[in-house]
Amino acid sequence: QVQLVESGGGLVQAGGSLRLSCAASGRTFRGYAMGWFRQAPGKEREFVAAIDRRDGTRYYADSVKGRFTISRDNAKNTVYLQMNGLKPEDTAVYYCAARWGMVVTTNDYPYWGQGTQVTVSS
Repeated sequence: QVQLVESGGGLVQAGGSLRLSCAASGRTFRGYAMGWFRQAPGKEREFVAAIDRRDGTRYYADSVKGRFTISRDNAKNTVYLQMNGLKPEDTAVYYCAARWGMVVTTNDYPYWGQGTQVTVSS
């Protein structure tokens, strides 16, 4: 089992940047595929980005491709989401998620953090 804690959210103007962090508990972090999801008010939770446990292969939603970068530091049990060129439509609660084994881009992750709010003003 793994516990996840996100940080780094906040209020930023359009065009600005934020870096979200997700710290994971446990000694088997490198065995987990990691994902970032977001949920805006009145909308369903949606996939943002994911990173494979093995070779660091990355996957992105079309809406964030070229602006967001997911990365992981297995020595620190942490996954990051660097967000550049933020837009008002990026406003949402951002969640970190983990699943043992193969990465997926669906919501099929058993472990979730509590979420961190990102607000982008126009």
